[in-house]
Amino acid sequence: MLDACAELVDEVGYEGLTTTLLAERAEVAIGSVYQFFPDKRAIVQALTLRTMESYLQRLDERFASDDLTHWWDGVDAGIDEYITMHRTVPGFRTLHFGDVVDLHLLDEQRDNNGVIADQLARVLTERFGLADVPDLRFHLEIAVEAADALIKLAFRRKPDGDDRVLAEAKALIREYLHRQMEARGDAGRRPVGQPAKPGDDQIAEAAEASAKQPA
Repeated sequence: MLDACAELVDEVGYEGLTTTLLAERAEVAIGSVYQFFPDKRAIVQALTLRTMESYLQRLDERFASDDLTHWWDGVDAGIDEYITMHRTVPGFRTLHFGDVVDLHLLDEQRDNNGVIADQLARVLTERFGLADVPDLRFHLEIAVEAADALIKLAFRRKPDGDDRVLAEAKALIREYLHRQMEARGDAGRRPVGQPAKPGDDQIAEAAEASAKQPA
């Protein structure tokens, strides 16, 4: 039923989604839908939670790679996976992480992007040894909000995402977080010989190159 829900959301949007349409697409009786979900909001919430789990699994797989040697590589990976999901995951471009339905769809206390920021903080602290302090989560929440808005803009401009906008989004987020990390002296784990921070040209070039990589 969740796969059918994702397909329908892409076709008719959240407002056009009904339990009747869902039952027809999933080829089940309407009673079977209500056996598991009281209304369409509950269905979309379940779909969003599944998408969230998929995103975190993708991040865990990327963060397990030796290719990521510094926190800014981790931030890039988080943005890359978000972009890839826009391109490949049914329903995600419409629902994102549930904000179209309810800003608190994932958690009653934290808004949806706040939940994403919390999860990014978790993987960044575990993988790169950043200090898990309230400021980290605050700055990541700002970064997630900015990235979310710019990525949405990129996909409004072009069906597969405007590469120029995506490159600017990555450069902006890197530069913002770099300033915050530098201000508190939290360089993150890195191998000997690697610079403690990226230069401005390195930030822009890496962001542009990464945004142009195929999904």
